[in-house]
Amino acid sequence: MKALYLNRVFTWGLCFLAFFPSASYSEKVRKPNLLFIITDDQRFDMMGNMTPYVITPEMDRLAKEGVRFEKAFVTTPICAASRASMLTGAVERSHRYTFYTPALSQKWVENSYPVQLRKAGYNTVYIGKFGVQLQSKKAMDQMFDHHEVLKRTPYFKTQADGSVRHLTDITGDRAIDFIAKRADDQPWMMCLAFNAPHAEDNDSRQYIWPDYVHHLYQDLKLKKPALSEPSFYQQLPEFLRDGTLNRERWHWRFDPWPRKNKGEEMTKGYFRMISAIDHNIGRVRKALEQRGAADNTVIVMIGDNGTFLGERGYAEKYLPYELSIHVPLLYFDPRPTSKMVVGLRPKAIVANIDVPVTLLDLAGAEIPDSMQGRSLVELTQKKGVPADWRSDLWIEHLMMLDSIRKHEGVRTEQFKYSRYFEAKPVLEELYDLENDPMETRNLIHDHKYAYMAERLRKRTDELRAQYGGVFRPDPETVKRAAAAKRKLEAKKRK
Repeated sequence: MKALYLNRVFTWGLCFLAFFPSASYSEKVRKPNLLFIITDDQRFDMMGNMTPYVITPEMDRLAKEGVRFEKAFVTTPICAASRASMLTGAVERSHRYTFYTPALSQKWVENSYPVQLRKAGYNTVYIGKFGVQLQSKKAMDQMFDHHEVLKRTPYFKTQADGSVRHLTDITGDRAIDFIAKRADDQPWMMCLAFNAPHAEDNDSRQYIWPDYVHHLYQDLKLKKPALSEPSFYQQLPEFLRDGTLNRERWHWRFDPWPRKNKGEEMTKGYFRMISAIDHNIGRVRKALEQRGAADNTVIVMIGDNGTFLGERGYAEKYLPYELSIHVPLLYFDPRPTSKMVVGLRPKAIVANIDVPVTLLDLAGAEIPDSMQGRSLVELTQKKGVPADWRSDLWIEHLMMLDSIRKHEGVRTEQFKYSRYFEAKPVLEELYDLENDPMETRNLIHDHKYAYMAERLRKRTDELRAQYGGVFRPDPETVKRAAAAKRKLEAKKRK
């Protein structure tokens, strides 16, 4: 009788454990895997769900089955500073990293999202273009359990077996390899960072794509880009015309001389590179499904900055205009417990600095005080914008290169104010984005908008003080920039 009683107690105990598993087991089951996808130079409208002739079925599926943020921006439109912002959750004025500056300081590494994820029990992985210089090799190991930084040029690379693969496909290959070999007892975060559709600057072809997308867009007839008439460019302030990198690279890609259709050919090449990224997103998602991880993997995708495709007589990014700062941002949470509203299109102003905070929120990890963004999760779960959500966003560019114009300012729901503080006199711009979305009419001297101009000047001053104060380059940055300038001038003489 006693033996029967003990046997029942043992059985009840097993049932109890089955219904109430240990905290550690429950926590591992609860935490989602995180797939963070970054593309380079993909602006907000370069997806099929925004521009129908751009072929991106996988991105379109993420947008349809998940959430697409309509007003997503980068706080600095260049890859180095933007990627540092996505690593740290802080704007350039605070983390102080871009091209020619000293490496990102260790204090920012220690407060980066991958370090916090590791502390929360995540296996962290980085694959692809990194684009941020660190103070030591150990810093990368501190952030990521596994990292494979892929050299951005050339796009076609010879493999160990003698085959030749495109960088976009290699990036996808490495992600699939990780998924196939990963352990099942630990949640993971993978940052999958594509170099495409960034041009290969030192190659006259500029946009270089894998062979399997070559047939795409062959019969597509493109209209001339908006504001690409020479007359529009000529009426721009002199400070924003000749001598800028935007104009120099326009000649590389969109100048109709010597080939009238050069710009159209370049743009189609850009489209093909995006379609190749999309193909690899599909490959990675299929690998997740085959491994049985798809239902517990949250996907966040963002572009590191926008780009001009001949608009305003420009190429590249750098400047504060919408085509330069406005990026795609997609969110997809397939978990049965997710409260995500399928197909939602939040209209809140969101930014690249919000993404690392979002990843930490999803993981239940600690969010450092140094992070200046805010989790996007609540925006994916209900319609409407929270009353305390930001009503404006700081935008800047501080790279020490004469041909890139430094600027600072603020974007609100309706207006954008920018000042090029190195111009003499200071050049200011004010645009009504609601009534002039292409930013063609500078209202800074229109007396009807004097109040708005003054209000946004003051707001720019407030945010500047909050993030780090008046821009003053450190001596090392000045030295590096001068060396880079000499190198560029020598290259041009050759």
